[in-house]
Amino acid sequence: MIYLDNAATTRTAPEVVEAMLPYFTEQYGNPSAIYSLGSAGKKAINGARRTIAAAIGAKPEEIYFTAGGTEADNWALKAAAECCAGKGRHIITTKIEHHAVLHACGYLEKNGYEVTYLDVDRDGILDPESLKEAIRPDTVLISVMFANNEIGTIQPIREIGAIARERGILFHTDAVQAFGQVPINVEEMHIDMLSASAHKLNGPKGTGMLYIRSGLKIRSFIHGGAQEKGVRAGTENVPGIVGFAAAVRRALSRMEEKAGRERELRDYLIRRIEGEIPYCRLNGHREKRLPGNVNISFRFIEGESLLIMLDMRGVCASSGSACTSGSLDPSHVLLAIGLEHEEAHGSLRMTLSEENTQEELDEVVGHLAEIVQRLRDMSPLYEDFMKSRRDRT
Repeated sequence: MIYLDNAATTRTAPEVVEAMLPYFTEQYGNPSAIYSLGSAGKKAINGARRTIAAAIGAKPEEIYFTAGGTEADNWALKAAAECCAGKGRHIITTKIEHHAVLHACGYLEKNGYEVTYLDVDRDGILDPESLKEAIRPDTVLISVMFANNEIGTIQPIREIGAIARERGILFHTDAVQAFGQVPINVEEMHIDMLSASAHKLNGPKGTGMLYIRSGLKIRSFIHGGAQEKGVRAGTENVPGIVGFAAAVRRALSRMEEKAGRERELRDYLIRRIEGEIPYCRLNGHREKRLPGNVNISFRFIEGESLLIMLDMRGVCASSGSACTSGSLDPSHVLLAIGLEHEEAHGSLRMTLSEENTQEELDEVVGHLAEIVQRLRDMSPLYEDFMKSRRDRT
């Protein structure tokens, strides 16, 4: 099997599993208990909080553990909007956000808030000037993802944060794809809230976090207990939190080397595909993108058929966000950067890890070239296109 879907999830690293195991079988006490078996769990949680805070230049007390990035996004948007409702009810985001943000915005619109969805350019990048123009006196929240989960484009977060801070507007970023992959400093980037998830960086599923800058009065999202300083009730997932911290330590220790290797493989894969398979398009910025992200649209084919045929050959990839894999609609991200429906339907996302090799990518390109041509040979659109080319010559 060749696994090229690391944006969907990553393999839990052996050292992460090892760190988690004692909290399933030995140190299994409830961290809210006062006896030593429980206090061991509480100590582990506090240690994990320090590790994760240090990774983004935050304070430990600014880190709140969640069940994942989707919960963190929902908490950030809904709670921030509610706490600022007295100042205004206008929110700004982009058209290419993850659905955890877009659907949360839709919920807020149904409850009396107004949301502006900003355009991005053909590379998927938000122009800070368009953000400035969208700000109104009643704007209370800006939410822009750090890096896109489909096309890998990295946004000018520092500039966006500076604009928000200057105007006194809360700034949230969905950093689920970027955390542990590229350097992040919440103070330098003027970030007020940040969402992240463990399973995108070789940690366990079902564990995430929300950074909330000190001084922000954000309401509880889950009620029922005193956990997480009384704002996120529920018995803590101690093994997951410990695994999250272990994954963060692992990611930070190899970030530069890992990113360099993934960029090299990424660019090699892009060069080979563009050089050997005609009528394709790279989606997202060529340089300002996550190290391991390759998103390419192939004209005249259906991405779903491509994925099925790749799977039959042992290659795992995707056509976009894992959270919308059951949808028949084309990617909202690809439509937002200007692709036609036909092009968007023919997209393929391959996201690499440090475990992939050049030999694997050579094999994938061979499969791709054969499958794409096979699918095109069955496509009436491709037949008409080639006929028109022949008639012109």
